[in-house]
Amino acid sequence: MWAYSPDSGYDPALDLTGFTVEAPDGVLGHVDRQSHRAGRQHLVADTGAWVFGRSVLIPAGFVRRIDVAARTVTVAATKGQIKNAPRFNMDSETTDSRYLDAVAHYYAGLDVSDPPL
Repeated sequence: MWAYSPDSGYDPALDLTGFTVEAPDGVLGHVDRQSHRAGRQHLVADTGAWVFGRSVLIPAGFVRRIDVAARTVTVAATKGQIKNAPRFNMDSETTDSRYLDAVAHYYAGLDVSDPPL
């Protein structure tokens, strides 16, 4: 869950900040920051107005594809699924094992096998 799949197009040298995050059901927002920390790789996406301007944490394992030319990151979970994830409030949570365990538990329970078209 906390590592990019080998076929996602991830390159550790690539800065994804500013890339558009696309869910199966539409644009989610933009990558605000990312963590390359081994065993806890993730993105923090700014959702803009659709979730009252809040940010969300997305484990790297939910990244399906990175398109450098289009500057997009496609994720497996829908906008609604990501919106319902444990609330991300501050950067210190990216190192809080209890928060990250709650995030992992939530995302592990999602059915992303047949996303909507």
